[in-house]
Amino acid sequence: MSKINVLLVKPGQSPLRVEMENSLESLQAAVGGYIQVVYPFDDPVGLVCNEDGKLISLPMNRALRDGNGQIYDIVAGDFLIVGLTEDDFGSLSQELMDRYEKIFYHPEIFC
Repeated sequence: MSKINVLLVKPGQSPLRVEMENSLESLQAAVGGYIQVVYPFDDPVGLVCNEDGKLISLPMNRALRDGNGQIYDIVAGDFLIVGLTEDDFGSLSQELMDRYEKIFYHPEIFC
């Protein structure tokens, strides 16, 4: 099984750079349940979160904002920022790792 370098973002904490196995089981373990992947950014990255996070009342984590800076959603529970390849998840490049670490640096929900 191959390993990927991703960002793990937990509520109330700064993002963590982690190396993990690129498997469904590892992704599910990282977010605590079935995964949902959303693509809210123009970069080749995916946001992997618990698909039932809000339904099971996981702690609110970070806001997602539109191009005007307006909040349109809030991610509940731990989530990952992963790189995208043609047909799978992959490691974040150093540039993307740095960019998303800065975007999610502030642990407050409404950053």
